[in-house]
Amino acid sequence: QVHVVESGGGLVQPGGSLRLSCAASGSIFSLYAMGWYRQAPGKQRELVAAITIRGSTNYADSVKGRFTISRDNAKNTMYLQMNSLKPEDTAVYYCNARYYTLTSREYDYWGQGTQVTVFS
Repeated sequence: QVHVVESGGGLVQPGGSLRLSCAASGSIFSLYAMGWYRQAPGKQRELVAAITIRGSTNYADSVKGRFTISRDNAKNTMYLQMNSLKPEDTAVYYCNARYYTLTSREYDYWGQGTQVTVFS
């Protein structure tokens, strides 16, 4: 079972940048598909970006061209580089680790979240 912890959130002005990190422990990081989700007040949690075990990525339309997801399997860490931040990016950002079994079952593991606030 993997344990994930987010860091790197904070306050930033519109147009600014932040880099989130998700550190994993307790299991073989390279076996997990990873993703960043976010949840704004009064809204449902939504996928921001995801990266497969082979490094393929996908992004929500709202962040394409501004955010970059990456992973470093040697450091057991996933990153989210966020540029050109907008007030609507304000949310709690969660790290997700997903394990797929050989029988296609999925197991999700979540971090506690890190707050990102974009204010003008």
